[in-house]
This record gives sequence, structure tokens and C-alpha cells, in this order.
Amino acid sequence: MAVKGGSCVIVRSLLLFLVLLLGVSAEDPPPAAAAPAQYLWGEFWMVRFFLNIAGYGTILIPGYILIQYFKRKNYLETGRGICFPLIKSCVFGHESKSLAPDEPSSAARLEGDPSTTQQALKLLFCAAGLQISYLTWGVLQERVMTRTYTGTEPGTPGEKFRDSQFLVFMNRILALTVAGIYCALTKQPRHGAPMYKYSFASLSNVLSSWCQYEALKFISFPTQVLAKASKVIPVMLMGKLVSHKSYEYWEYFTAVLISIGVSMFLLSNGEGSRPSGVTTFSGVVILTGYIAFDSFTSNWQDSLFKYKMSSVQMMFGVNLFSCLFTVFSLLEQGGLQEAIRFMSRHPDFAFHAALLSVCSAFGQLFIFYTINKFGAAVFTIIMTLRQALAILLSCLLYGHPVTPIGSVGVAVVFLALFLRVYARSRMKWKGRKAVDNAAVQKV
Repeated sequence: MAVKGGSCVIVRSLLLFLVLLLGVSAEDPPPAAAAPAQYLWGEFWMVRFFLNIAGYGTILIPGYILIQYFKRKNYLETGRGICFPLIKSCVFGHESKSLAPDEPSSAARLEGDPSTTQQALKLLFCAAGLQISYLTWGVLQERVMTRTYTGTEPGTPGEKFRDSQFLVFMNRILALTVAGIYCALTKQPRHGAPMYKYSFASLSNVLSSWCQYEALKFISFPTQVLAKASKVIPVMLMGKLVSHKSYEYWEYFTAVLISIGVSMFLLSNGEGSRPSGVTTFSGVVILTGYIAFDSFTSNWQDSLFKYKMSSVQMMFGVNLFSCLFTVFSLLEQGGLQEAIRFMSRHPDFAFHAALLSVCSAFGQLFIFYTINKFGAAVFTIIMTLRQALAILLSCLLYGHPVTPIGSVGVAVVFLALFLRVYARSRMKWKGRKAVDNAAVQKV
């Protein structure tokens, strides 16, 4: 009997570990017993993740083989014909790599427009555009991924939309259209980067966006926002371990403050509406994937900017491959057809998905415009305020419980973020002042 009891404990432990690993949302009831096995496996987030990867591989693997073939054949020197310009643009590019010009300073930005009133109005326009775009995007994101859509006919049961990849595709197709129109209507620098190099940033960007949507099935939106705000901690750790970077004392201090604030929020809300360890484990794993993929995207885009290109050209190239990856994967899995049928059953979902895409696309344009006109520091302050407002709005609209200790934790996180912005701005100002003083002494 003891052996039998021990065996039962081992079996239960293995089943619990499997559920933890594959990550079924604790809030959702299990599928009906009569559901097909494909549907049952499709409910596991890790299975969906690898199915998506397999779909992207149907483009990546043939593309890699073709690129290597053209390079080995020295096609740039020997090729000719009607396809030569397309192959040259995709595989070899048009220019050699060169350093992009330095970003203009804040003073240089302001010199072009001496009117303080006009500058204030531009700043207000940028702040309002960013806040409206991304606050609406956050509210809709939580609505689509966590709430049930009721049927149009009386008596029909409600259902949730489950396919995060379709939402990524919707965002990318509209962003591609907006970027393409913008590039066509405005003067852009001659494009020199081989088009295939966008695919790396595109793949990581698609995966990070998928993780961002998928995580909302297992964690609350305020938790997700705080986790994204605290990604500076793993970035610093990787910089220290891999690149042997050195950091200032205030960077360590603010990183510790962020850790304390996030811990206070998570521990104080641990007995809320999502008490399951399954939910916590799955959400942490998916958010870790989001941070890893998002970090790779930004670093790869930085390397691409060594070619002469504008931010909108970058937006177009990345979104072009994102559309290719997601549409092929959706077609192979049948997700595109199912999403269209879901839209026909729930017209309000079609409106939400379209508005979500509009906010995402125009939000990217506001990002580029704000950084160009006012610099990265002003943009960071605006987006930090947006994160705080997003948490507040989510709690008000969707009733997320936040204890007093959790509220203090949120305040500590955003205080640390503002301290980082202030300290970095002070260091840049001191550096410029030291350079100016040295120039005066030389004269």
C-alpha cells in the first residue's frame, strides 16, 4: 500500500509539473471531454509557441538556403535579368555599411523653432498622441485577451478570443501600410541595408508581441506593465555578465528600488483573483520570453541603423517580414480562417481588433516624431507616465484589486524610473558642460 501511495504521489507530481510547464490558464475551465485532441493540445501556450515557430521556419529555412546560394554564386557580379534588382535589394543591398549621423542635440532641435509657444504646443501634441494611442491600446489589449464576447443571437454562449498571433498580424499589417504610405509621400534617404537583415528583428519582434498578448491569459495587466517597466534589471545583469559593462551607483540604486517595488506589488496582491501557482509560473515564463525577445529586437535594430535609413524605413522593413511570418503561420494552422469566423460571430471584436491596430500603428509614428523633436529623455518621461496611467486605468475599468502596500510598490517603481531619467540627463548635461569648458580654455 505504501508503494502504491508513493506511486500516486509521483504521478500527481509529474502531472502538476506538466501543467506548470505547458501552462493552462487557471481561470479557464478545461475543454469538454468530447473535444478533439488537436483542440486540447492547442490550449497549451507552449504548444502554440512551437507551432508558431514551425510556421515561421517555412519562410526562414528556404530563405536562408536561397541567400547562401546567391552569395556562393557571387550573384552580385554575375547576375542579370528581370529579377536582378529584387535579388540585389533583398540579399546584398545597395550601399556599404556606414555610420549614421549623430542625433541632433536638444539645443539644435530648438534652434530651428525659436517660438516657445510653438514648442510647447508640439510637446503637448506629442504627449497627447502617445497617451491616447497607448492608453487606448492597453485597455483594448486587456479587453480582447481577458474578457468574453457574447453571441449576437440570444441564448448563444459567450467565448474568448484565444489567438494572440492574429492580433500581432493585425497590428503589423496596418503598421506596414502606414509606414509604406509615409515613405511614399515623404523624402527618405536611399535605402542600403539588405532586406533579409530585417527578418531577425522582425522574428524577435513578433515573438515578443505574441508573449505580451499571451501573458494576459495568466497574469493581470498591471503586473505585466510593472514587469515591462522592470526589464532594466535583467538588461543590467546581462551587461555586467556578458559585456563586462560598468554602471554608476545611481543605476544600481534605482535597480534595487525597482526590485523592491515590484516585489511589494506582487506579494501584496498574491491573494487576488488569480491565486494559482500555475498562472504565476506560466506568466513569469512568458514575460521572461517577452523581455528576452524585446531586448534582442532593440539591439539588432541599433546595428541596422549603421546603414543610412530613417526610423520609418526601419518600421516598414520590420513590419514587412512580420506580416509574412504571421500570415504564413496563421494559414498553416487555420488561425486566419478561424479568426475571420470569430469576427463574423462577434462584430464588436472586429471593431476592437481594428482599433487596436490603429493605435499601435499611429503610436509608432508618435514615437519617432517625439524622439526626433525632443529627444529620448522627454520621450521616456512621457512613456513612464503612460505606464502609471495604464495601471490606474486598468484597475478602474477592470476592477483589479490593489492593496495599500501594492500601491506603494507601484509608486516606488515609477519613482525609480523617474530618478533614472533625471540622473542620466544630469550626467549628459555635465558632460556637455565639461566639453564646452575645455573648448573655452583652448581658445
